[in-house]
Amino acid sequence: MTAEPMNQQNNFHPFRVYIHMKKYFYLLPVILMSFQVYAQQDTAAYAAQRVKVNSLLQERSAKFGQYDESLTQRSGIFGWQTKKDIKNSNEILRQVVLTDNNIFKELKILMDYKDLQNQQKVAVADNSQERIEAYMGTIKKLQDQNSQLKEDLDKKNKGSLSNYIIAFLVLVMIGGFYFFNKKLQRYEKRTV
Repeated sequence: MTAEPMNQQNNFHPFRVYIHMKKYFYLLPVILMSFQVYAQQDTAAYAAQRVKVNSLLQERSAKFGQYDESLTQRSGIFGWQTKKDIKNSNEILRQVVLTDNNIFKELKILMDYKDLQNQQKVAVADNSQERIEAYMGTIKKLQDQNSQLKEDLDKKNKGSLSNYIIAFLVLVMIGGFYFFNKKLQRYEKRTV
């Protein structure tokens, strides 16, 4: 192992992981709020389309009321309908049919909005699921790295403790050797 990868590994700190996770934690609400604004725009368009369809339905109801009224009009001799009355009724009926056609077109647009909203919800759900899985993978990876760092730290702490114990025993042995050597020299001086 070279010194450079070792330094990079030693520079990895659990607090830095916490900072990165905190950054993602704050980024998630911002992304969700942008989706919400986009959804509100679609909802506003959907609501405007509903208002348009409702106004067309009211217009149709009014025209159909005019048609009913025109059927009861009898301006001819002996209370019969004239050709003009029938043409007027037919024209109103034609306008009702045209209004119905417009209602169908606007309903199609409304249904397209609804389908688009459903597709967006599915896409957001899929995207959210993918992001959640990616976050879970990242969290798992960070947890594994954290546990590996803890193990390495424990090994270093045990290794340094054993080094201290060995150094202490060596010092005791040197001290003991020195002490016994001094006693041995004193004993030899006395016997000589």
